[in-house]
Amino acid sequence: MQASFKAYTESSLVLRITVALVLGILAGLFAGQSVVDWFAPFGELLLRLLKFLIVPIVLFTLISGVNQGDTAGVGRLGKKTVLWYLLSTAVAMIVGIAVASLLSPGTGMQLDNAAAVEVNAQASIVQVVLSIVPDNLFAAFAQMNMLGIIFTAVTFGLALLKLRESPVHGDAARQVLKVVEGLNEATMLIMRAVLHYLPIGIFAIVAGTVAQQGTATITSLAGMVMVLYVALFVHAGLYGLAMLMSGANLGHFIRHARTPVVTAFATQSSSGSLPVSLNAASNMGISHRVYSFILPLGATINMDGAAIRIAISAVFAANVIGVPLDLMQMVQIVIVGTLATIGTAGVPGAGIIMIATVFAQVGLPIETVALLTAIDALVGMGATALNVTGDLVGATIISRSEADESEDAALPASSPA
Repeated sequence: MQASFKAYTESSLVLRITVALVLGILAGLFAGQSVVDWFAPFGELLLRLLKFLIVPIVLFTLISGVNQGDTAGVGRLGKKTVLWYLLSTAVAMIVGIAVASLLSPGTGMQLDNAAAVEVNAQASIVQVVLSIVPDNLFAAFAQMNMLGIIFTAVTFGLALLKLRESPVHGDAARQVLKVVEGLNEATMLIMRAVLHYLPIGIFAIVAGTVAQQGTATITSLAGMVMVLYVALFVHAGLYGLAMLMSGANLGHFIRHARTPVVTAFATQSSSGSLPVSLNAASNMGISHRVYSFILPLGATINMDGAAIRIAISAVFAANVIGVPLDLMQMVQIVIVGTLATIGTAGVPGAGIIMIATVFAQVGLPIETVALLTAIDALVGMGATALNVTGDLVGATIISRSEADESEDAALPASSPA
């Protein structure tokens, strides 16, 4: 028994999820409703575990992420890098929503009629902005106000960053940061344990859904994958346009970038592809000062592929319950998704938590998250490849702008006529 459990935990997560998906489909089609109902509590447990992890993973990851550098390092390069990542991620969210709204993944699929689905009432833009700052910290956590939780994490993270450089409070601040980093590691440990349970929960939920709807589920999930890859290619086209506008040689970029992009596609790891990306940036002739700063940071916070995945997943879930997203919900998805992807941990399965985070904010059914997890490997490969592409595109464009500004600074001042 112990040997079997060890073999299970050491096997590929992608393989386990794929097997669970196939077995869930077969059980739903042929096992009968009574057998499927017996497995239902296992699916409910997975949903509870996902909800359980949302707050700690967002809170501790963001506080730790803000404190990876120091205030002296926030200069011209840092501002450009953060601006690029925020802008490209926000555009990715918009591209994902636009493509999904046009192609409508999930239409025709339905959840269990007994499932409780809550959709937030439409809020004004002023209410959305005000909800970023919670009037009660504990209420924000209890009510799963993700905008408020993200604001809290970033605010306390910046305050801790400043205190670390204080001669009076520096030691205490560093100790607090160690505690936060320890809690973050503990959260990651719990998450890895949940990932071992993930295939079991997926099997139960997929079996139940297929038993109720038959092949409609399979068709909807296949459509979801197709829509995601359409959005990924659209966003990649925008990368190419941005590079052409900056004067970069697109052919030269593609020739050197294809190796890290393929590596990312195969490994589904932005961090794991980082050494290959650094080598490619060097071969492209990008400034070492630029790529040594941008690429490691990008492997942590630049998640355009994940942003597109979140946006399309949200439209998919809305179509499943038959309640299209309104304008304010779309605004919230762009804001929360942009900020949440910055805090996405570089571990398998973290994107699932971020999808659940956005769903919790706009009132979409958490039940659809497990279904989307079943195609995690297929969408993860493309999303990770886009993440790495975005890192290299940003390094290329910012390196060119830094070179232009250095040349301008080196020019002698014009003599008065």
